[in-house]
Amino acid sequence: MYHAPGKRREFNAFVLEKSYFGPVDDTMCVDWTDDSKCFAVGSKDMTTWVFSAEPLENAARFSIGGHKEAIVSCFFKDNSLDLYSICGAGTIRIWKSNFELTDLRPRKPRKERPLNEMDVENGEKIRGSVKEEDDDSEKLYYNSNGKHHLNKAGDFTMLTAAAFHKKLRILVSGFANGTFHIHELPDVNLIHSLSISGQSISSITINSTGDWISFGSSGLGQLLVWEWQSESYILKQQGHFNNMVALSYSPDGQHIATGGNDGKVKVWDTTSGFCFVTFTNHTSGITAVAFTSNGQVLVSSSLDGTVRAYSLLRYRNFRTFTSPRLTQFSCLAVDGSGDLVCAGAQDAFEVYVWSMQTGKLLDVLAGHEGPVSSVAFNPWKSVLATASWDRTVRLWHMTDSWRTTETLSITAEALAVTFRPDGRELAVASLDGQITMWDSEKGIQTGSIEGRHDLQMGRKETDKITAKHSAKGKAFTSLCYSADGNALLAGGASRFVCIYHVREQLLAKKFEISCNYSLDGMEEFLDRRKMTEFGSLALVDEGSGVALSLPGVRLGDMSSRHFKPEIHVTSLRFSPTGRCWAATSTEGLLIYSLDSSLMFDPFQLDEEVTAGSVHRTLRKGEWTLALLMAMKLNEQRLLQETLESVPYTDIKVLCSALPESYIERLLVFLAAQIESSRHLQFYLIWAHELLMQHGQKLKARSVSLMPAIHSLQKSIQSHFTELSKLCDWNRYNMRFAICLSKQRGVKRLPEERDSDMDSEVESMADSSKEEEIE
Repeated sequence: MYHAPGKRREFNAFVLEKSYFGPVDDTMCVDWTDDSKCFAVGSKDMTTWVFSAEPLENAARFSIGGHKEAIVSCFFKDNSLDLYSICGAGTIRIWKSNFELTDLRPRKPRKERPLNEMDVENGEKIRGSVKEEDDDSEKLYYNSNGKHHLNKAGDFTMLTAAAFHKKLRILVSGFANGTFHIHELPDVNLIHSLSISGQSISSITINSTGDWISFGSSGLGQLLVWEWQSESYILKQQGHFNNMVALSYSPDGQHIATGGNDGKVKVWDTTSGFCFVTFTNHTSGITAVAFTSNGQVLVSSSLDGTVRAYSLLRYRNFRTFTSPRLTQFSCLAVDGSGDLVCAGAQDAFEVYVWSMQTGKLLDVLAGHEGPVSSVAFNPWKSVLATASWDRTVRLWHMTDSWRTTETLSITAEALAVTFRPDGRELAVASLDGQITMWDSEKGIQTGSIEGRHDLQMGRKETDKITAKHSAKGKAFTSLCYSADGNALLAGGASRFVCIYHVREQLLAKKFEISCNYSLDGMEEFLDRRKMTEFGSLALVDEGSGVALSLPGVRLGDMSSRHFKPEIHVTSLRFSPTGRCWAATSTEGLLIYSLDSSLMFDPFQLDEEVTAGSVHRTLRKGEWTLALLMAMKLNEQRLLQETLESVPYTDIKVLCSALPESYIERLLVFLAAQIESSRHLQFYLIWAHELLMQHGQKLKARSVSLMPAIHSLQKSIQSHFTELSKLCDWNRYNMRFAICLSKQRGVKRLPEERDSDMDSEVESMADSSKEEEIE
């Protein structure tokens, strides 16, 4: 039992108060009384223990038995010491206490009396005092008050989870076959029963009002929120029930596509974090996913020997690409036009090229002498880079009969290849832990990074060598350039993700993606208590604790083994907006965002630029000068105040007078404000005038401005989606109201009624859209 941390930050937040002993097997559940004086603990040894959280005179601890399976849950009644205990066989027992909560008395300090002549030990007098013995007052105990079965008649499914709402006295129990029952206590009347999944329900919780019930299933990675009174789903989400191995951002940065070893492709919304579509066409693990340049098509490759294309408008698989002979595809790339799809094979040593429009195989690129580990297209040219285990990276010109234009020799097996966003440089990760940068046009090496020591590998429980020696065989398996091309993101079989500065070839920062020590490979040194003269105790297989059973009795599988998942980063991608990057790892999908509002980042600052001078300039009405000074300070609140002080009639003139060097920073700020501010039309006018006034100049450096444009497009698109739904809903409601009024009104010709109705709907819809935008 720990002291919970307070609101203030403390060095040692959790302080151990006391340790309790009693159960002889794993403890499974804990529940507190309403006054927090006592708590109940259920154990695998089929007993329930009641402990006092503070010293009490008439209660210390009490053990309750009576079950034939491990305890799954135990609950106290509302404002009572009466207890419910539920075991895995689906049996619930009701226990009646001899005390109420108000009868519990705190323990008083023991009184001491002076010694007399009779207090002698070993024939000698004892000086001092003697503590008086406790009186034999009545102690806390429990009596059985009933036994019920939560399963239906003839159903012997194991109960796996339960939750109890004390105010409404509602018990929700989940079973191994995916069904759940809702009972009313203490009479155990069945209210509702439903099957929500084919897998076991792992956890259940009820909200404070008792209307919503949340279910978690670890077998499929499901999360369900069910409103039991209306019998409807509030939320239904399911992740990959196996490791994620592939990741890709949509061109506008709004969506993320992931692929897992379970053969599923999922598309997630980066704003809400919810998955809104799942494709289950593949029959084996996914190896790579990629979006086309327009963001309407998603392509995935799999070990089942197929490459599939999905439409994100109709949410269906409309193309399936296959090879002449069955092979396993390990990597995937789509060119900038979205017409060419390339996939590398890991057993045929070839790269296959298909046409997106026709679905036909165009060519097979042969020449590698080892499995193809990675392929990547140049973003601006029709050049394909293929990396292989034969220690070469080949560049193929796709418009010139797919001939090899350059062959780059690497010092070790190539594991990953990626192009810089401007297409002038490519980076290659090799098995010796090095990252080499090459000029894609001249074929000259421009730099290298020794990253093996930056991985900082951990030692697994079954490793017979130290982490320092095991790191010599590890390397980066995923590479990605930042949106501006100045940084390089690298990850591999480690809990760290490294960001390197490309020009300086130095490590800029390391991100620790997990602190979960239940994963393997997290610790650099193993626990000495688990080390023996023969090696680690983890090397000894104890048979997973499965007891021997009689033939035909399915109590356990002797072939099952207990293992710990290893920490690993499988894929890395930078967002096109340049504001965040994502990684798929053993922990799941992780998104790291750059929040510049929390840091002071001035731009071309001098001594005369202060917050006070900005306010004085605003009071004088010098909007251009005030905006330039606020942008030099680059403080978010000050810049927002300056922009919102400018009259909307002067925005066009002010945008034309703004220097070109400030355009990019202002576009990034406008994108953030459009996403969060309620002054939508005001900031849209700013963005529109900036692009109209400086559009021709911005085209000259479109590559460097692409992250800002993508961020602006993402903000506008999200608002457009929300407002269009609302306006359409209003329009349909108004059309329905007009139809009702016409039916009750004077009968006229159908042509007159339709023309009048259309004109009224259009006028009302236009006014509604204007009101919504305002």
